Order: sequence, then C-alpha cells, then structure tokens
Amino acid sequence: MTVAAEGIAAGLRGAELGQRLEELLGRDKVLWRPEELLLYEYDGAVDTARPDAVVLPSRTEDVAAVARFCSRHGVPIVPRGAGTGLSGGAIPVFGGVVLSFARMARILEIDVPGLRAVVQPGLINLHLSTAVAPYGLYFVPDPSSQKACTLGGNVAENSGGPHTLAYGVTTNHVTGLEVVLSDGTVVRLGGKALEGEGYDLVGAFVGSEGTLGIVTEITVKLTPLPEDKRTIMAAFPTMDQASETVSAIIGAGIVPAAIEMMDALAVEAVEAAVHAGYPLDAGGILLVEVDGVRDGLDEQRDRILEIVRAHGASTLRVARTALEREQLWAGRKGAFAAMGRLAPDYYVQDGVIPRTRLPAILRHVKDVGERYGLRIANVFHAGDGNLHPLVLFDSSDGEAELERVKEAGREILEACVDAGGSLTGEHGVGMEKNCYMTMQFAGSDLAAMRRVKQAWDPLGLANPGKVFPTPGRCKEYDLRRARA
Repeated sequence: MTVAAEGIAAGLRGAELGQRLEELLGRDKVLWRPEELLLYEYDGAVDTARPDAVVLPSRTEDVAAVARFCSRHGVPIVPRGAGTGLSGGAIPVFGGVVLSFARMARILEIDVPGLRAVVQPGLINLHLSTAVAPYGLYFVPDPSSQKACTLGGNVAENSGGPHTLAYGVTTNHVTGLEVVLSDGTVVRLGGKALEGEGYDLVGAFVGSEGTLGIVTEITVKLTPLPEDKRTIMAAFPTMDQASETVSAIIGAGIVPAAIEMMDALAVEAVEAAVHAGYPLDAGGILLVEVDGVRDGLDEQRDRILEIVRAHGASTLRVARTALEREQLWAGRKGAFAAMGRLAPDYYVQDGVIPRTRLPAILRHVKDVGERYGLRIANVFHAGDGNLHPLVLFDSSDGEAELERVKEAGREILEACVDAGGSLTGEHGVGMEKNCYMTMQFAGSDLAAMRRVKQAWDPLGLANPGKVFPTPGRCKEYDLRRARA
C-alpha cells in the first residue's frame, strides 16, 4: 500500500472530508454526497473507483488551498478534465479528492504577434482553435475527442491526434505552465519563449499524468493555418497492402500531415453511424492528408496517388471541396463512438510500433482476437505506428469477460514492445498499463522515474496508483507472467 493509501485509510474521508472542504471553499465548490460522486468514478477507460469528495475550483488559489489541506491530512488529490481519458488517469484509485476543472475553462490571453495563447486547464481543445481561427491560427494537437477533451488533460497525457505526424504532439506545442504542487506551492515553468535556460521542466511535466502536480494555467504555441490541403481516401483489398503503402509514402520522402488507417470492422461501424463514404468491401482504408503552401500540394498529392495505386488500391477518392474533406474526416473522428453499433463496450489499447512492422503486428492482433473469441476493430495513426485496437465486448457479461478482454490487450502490448515499440503513444499509462511497465523498463529505469516523482511529490499524494506498478494489484500480473 502506498503512502497515499495509508494516509486516506487513517485520515479524513467520506462525509467528514466533504464537510471540511465545504468549510474551506464554500458549498458551491464541493460535492461529497454519494449520488453526487457517481459521475466522477469513471473516465473513458474500463476501471472505476469512487472519490471521497469532488472540488470544482474557479481559480488557482482554490487549487492551492485544497492541495495544502490534502497535504496536511494525507489525502490523495486527482486532477480531472473532461473524463475522456482512455487509461484511467482520472480515476481516484485510493479515493481522496478529485479536482474537476470544469469551471476553469477560460482563454486568458491570445497573443497573435507572439503566436501564443494562455489558457486554463478546463478549456476544450477545439474551442481554442475556434477562437483563434479569425486570426488565421490554430492549435495543432487534435485528438479524436477534440470536441470534448480539455487542454489540461492533453498536457497530462501528452496527447496527439491525426495531424501530429508532421507537427508533433502536445509537448511540442506547450511552452509554459503554472503548476500547483501537492503541498500547495504554486510554481511557474517556462513561459512564452520557445526555449529557456536550465532543465526542461515543462517537458518533464507534460505527459506526467498528474503524478507531479496540478496544472492551473497553460501557455501554448499557435500555428498559422495551412494555405491549403489535399485529402485522399484509398481503399485496399487487404490490411497488408494498406500497411505497406504507409511505409512506401514515408520512404518516398513525403511526410503528410496525417496518415490514418481503419480495417473492415471499423469501416462497418463508421459507415453505419456517419456515412462517410468508405467502401464496405475494403479490407483496409487509408486517409492521407498533405497541407501547407498551395504551390506544390498537387504534386505531392499526385505522388501519393501513384504510390497507393502501385500498392493495389481498389478505390480512390480525392476531396474536391472542404465539405468532402470534412465528410472523410468525420468518419475517422467519429470512429470510436461508432463502435457502439457493434458492441456495448470496447477496450482500447495504445501501443506504438515501427511503421515497417505494421503488417506483422496487425496479423498478430487478428490472431489474438481469434484465440480469445473477441472481435477487434483497428482505427489508428498509421503514420507514426500508433495502434488503437478496439477490443469489443459486453461488460454485462461479468468480471470474467472483462479480465479476458484485458488479457487480450496485454498480449497485443507485449507484441508491440517486442517489436521495438512502446506501451503508449498518447493515451498514457494511468492505472491501465502501470502493471505492464516492466515489459518496457528495467527496475533501474523505474527507480530513476520514481526519484523524479519524489522530488516533486515527496508524500506521494499526486494522483497515486498511476504510471508506476502498485503493490498487490501488479503482483498478481507479475506472478502470471513468471508462470508463463
């Protein structure tokens, strides 16, 4: 049991904790009654745990006051954005206080000449790009949950998206942070400058999943909107052909803004839900987009068309208008939600592999599904080898069914790591993959990471139970692995 778990077991919890927080912040900022907490016991993953209280801060001072209170009483503190995370990052494993940033969702500054914006962590990702579009600017990272996910969550998980292949993920677009440490100390890291002196503490914090502290303000880079775009949908008889095409495009020296892939099962769901115009008889679909200065885009498009034809594309569509482009992308952006057409629930993994290993690993994913008797749909960022296999199931079938689904996911992740890849590309480790960290990292690696966390969070109260293997829960996994 961690320090945080021991603290909450021995300290404040339940109604007493909620009432004390009400005295600190006022009744309008605190939830603690059982029916009020139901919404906060889950995120977009499959595990659940209920907090003892929820605080809805409206300013940094509220966050600092809660952190100081929790530090004094040994209470875990878990930040939460929109709850769209896919690794259990916002789940309060050991109870304690969830900080929901729904009321800290403002754009504080738009600096057009400096290509910067300063925002609060609860701001919806898409709202920033919408706000700066009149200035010819946008925020590049565009997760599929862009219409709902928050910038604070994006920072916590180092989120990516379809259009980060050429431009980089969240860490490449954040230059400054205001952070509240778990003892209530408020610190500023970085600023508007692209580079600073000394350690890159912003880089260390982005992707730390709330385990180092709580973000209360974010300074991000804004990027000029591309002058034009060319979008291609290519359908192939097999996923092998689609996968080989991805490597061929990159190998030809072309780095598109996006290369996305879907298999036949994903297309079946998407077409039923969105009617994006994908052919239902395709084994695999590629969406390829190039953008930038208008001059030269037609040449890039034509080179891509040559490559996809050479690799056996059976259907080609080139978007001629913005509306056609939006329709093609609506299918990809709505793919996860469309899975409800096929099953009540899905369990998504987030492994990363070298692009050249796509055909072999996708065949392995198919084999895993057949061995476990599960349907697995594939929708993913093919350009950077970031897989998103969606294991379809019905949670009403019981805990045994969920464990079977998780075992299938574990096999897929093991194959990704064995192929020279990693456990996660953008969804984070959270509580979903923390037991698997030993697949990728040696004990000395994890010990070095723990020392970083201890320097920022010596009491272990910042989002405990995430990223690092936890005693008890992960011991069972280690024993199964040893037997295997």
